[in-house]
Amino acid sequence: MIGQLACLVTSDTDPYLNLAREELLLRRVRRGQCILYLWQNERTVVIGRNQSAHDECDVEALEADGGHLARRLSGGGAVYHDLGNLNFTFLVPTEDFDVARQSEVILRAVRAVGVSAERSGRNDLVACGRKFSGNAFYHSGGSCATGVSYHHGTLMVDVDPVPLVRYLRPSPLKLAAKGVASVRSRVVNLRELAGGLTTSALEDALVEAFGEVYGWPVTSLAPDALSVAELERRRRRLADDAWLFKTEGRLRRPRLPLSGARRFGWGTALMGLELRDGCITACELWSDGLDADVLERVPPALRGCALEARALKARLTGAAGAHEPLARDLVVLACQTAAGERCQNGAQNA
Repeated sequence: MIGQLACLVTSDTDPYLNLAREELLLRRVRRGQCILYLWQNERTVVIGRNQSAHDECDVEALEADGGHLARRLSGGGAVYHDLGNLNFTFLVPTEDFDVARQSEVILRAVRAVGVSAERSGRNDLVACGRKFSGNAFYHSGGSCATGVSYHHGTLMVDVDPVPLVRYLRPSPLKLAAKGVASVRSRVVNLRELAGGLTTSALEDALVEAFGEVYGWPVTSLAPDALSVAELERRRRRLADDAWLFKTEGRLRRPRLPLSGARRFGWGTALMGLELRDGCITACELWSDGLDADVLERVPPALRGCALEARALKARLTGAAGAHEPLARDLVVLACQTAAGERCQNGAQNA
């Protein structure tokens, strides 16, 4: 049970440093404690842990304008940050992780500055039917009793919509599922709904709502409470091309011979396969799904597997640790990617 609240507000705008600090705060959180971390990034596109950098972002245009590409630990989709955006992170022991309660802090703060807002879908907050906040989640450390988790997201206060549209490349499958023609038509700045709102005013409202929802006083956590050396070590890793571009590389090597994309209730997925003698010899999976750990384990789990529905499902539920519905969807995607008729026994039998 939460009985101690702490808040850290940083003036740093380096995305890699801010994400490094988030990782260290997760390691610092103690049983019974909840930390609220508020931060801003200069011009940055942040992609989910299992997304393709090149599919989600015009990296060349972003970097030509002095912007940064960053990849976070959590799943979910790509988002654009500038100094008109305020980011929040709730860091808690997994046993106290409560998306509804954490979201209530955000909603109460937003309502306090004059905007009627609500939760929508799997991970969005909306006002007047348009999204102003995308959320994602990360869990570490195993069991509920010993693990730690975070819930983080964006708050669009006064984000410049022009670069948002210039840099982001949302999947047509995702836009179709949302019933919109473009990412710009789907989002809204809070300042449009509450004239004169600033990120500083929203910070104050968030800290106040944090204490009200949890019912405890909020203490300030000093930015220098974290190891400078450890922050810099983690920052270097998060800024490295090996993390930012993963297997596709900065120059984007060619795709695997077979590829297929599909939109499911849990997110969009793009799979690449290479087959030999009815077996998968290479696999890639790019996705905005929130279950980041499981989705990351899918490609190594499927390598060497026969292209047969039951065998695929056994690998997905076993080595990858996918729950039944997710495994079934991924079998469907694998069979679609392999052109359907090559998947013996059919995905319907998975």
